[in-house]
Amino acid sequence: MTIDDAPRDGLRGGPRELLRLVASGAAVSRADLARLSGLSPSTVSQRVEALISEGLLQETGAGKSRGGRRPRQLAVPTGGALIGAIDLGAHHARLGTLDLTGRVVEARTRPVRIEDGPEAVLGALLDEVAALAPAAAVPGQRGGAAGSGLRGIGIGIPGPVHYDTGRIVSPSRMPGWNGFDVREFCARRTDVPVVVDNDANLMALGEHRAVHADLDHAVYVKAGTGIGAGVISGGRLHRGAQGSAGDISHCRVVADPGPLCSCGNTGCLEAVASGAALVAALREQGVPVEDLTGVMRLIDDGDRHATALARRAGRSIGEILAVVVNFFNPQVVAIGGRLAECEPLLASMRATLYERCLPLATQALLIERVVTGADVGIMGAAQLVVDRVVEPG
Repeated sequence: MTIDDAPRDGLRGGPRELLRLVASGAAVSRADLARLSGLSPSTVSQRVEALISEGLLQETGAGKSRGGRRPRQLAVPTGGALIGAIDLGAHHARLGTLDLTGRVVEARTRPVRIEDGPEAVLGALLDEVAALAPAAAVPGQRGGAAGSGLRGIGIGIPGPVHYDTGRIVSPSRMPGWNGFDVREFCARRTDVPVVVDNDANLMALGEHRAVHADLDHAVYVKAGTGIGAGVISGGRLHRGAQGSAGDISHCRVVADPGPLCSCGNTGCLEAVASGAALVAALREQGVPVEDLTGVMRLIDDGDRHATALARRAGRSIGEILAVVVNFFNPQVVAIGGRLAECEPLLASMRATLYERCLPLATQALLIERVVTGADVGIMGAAQLVVDRVVEPG
């Protein structure tokens, strides 16, 4: 039996789930996996052997006996095999390497100019990732040898991504990127499997696996220069039919004559509540501010104009999320990105959710900040790669 023969999409007892149980420390033997997954010992053994043959699990010796033969202990290899990850933002990118357990080995942040175009931006970032794991760039070793080099690269894009094709579709703030095949370009340069998704989806996946893996339904909002969201349904990342599930950025919250959005419509959430919108609104009021960092500084200093705009932005985000919460009924709504650090915005968003949502929908709802930190995006990217390597297709 090969990994390709096993159940897909992270179903209970599938290879992805077995790998997660070992990586998390919940299981250290085949017996543990059988008990936790509900699978028969023979089925677990078949799937474990397939994972070992792929270099995704290894046997590390014998464990303690409980009256019978000492069980062979299992672990996820932590030496040699790496995953490359790139979380691209509007002005900065976080990139790094992670081991197969999802632990960050090395990470760094570098400025980018998104307007320089995909070839220049992605080419430079791929060169940096290759420098962190030189064996990854060796031609003719797709996927890398077990235990050495990169097994793949996960990339987050701050715009709509057709997940099945890896192409960017009509991004509103990425001139020259529309229709670009990120996956094909990067795979050709690195000769390893490449997985591409929206950056909000990466944040959702990274935070959920690290913090809320026990919850089945969650919404994670990324609020920075732009606004997006990732949805977890049934414990899995939900992309919808084309990959646009969770894209709340162009939901209308202000009737005409609302502010013009970068997508060409008016009154969109991104046009009134994003970091870029706050910068533009303050400039219109004559407040000299260069970027979102300047906005945050004004709010921290108690500037009344900036604080009022932040509260209004929080209400707008809350209005859209109230529809999402009533419709989807998640167990947690978490907000990340630079604007998550803004207490007036967060308080206003929370108040609006409680005001607008059905009591049953908020009865046990957690409303909180994303807590994983700057590496949440590359952690999600690594999970995408592990999922694709374990259960391809």
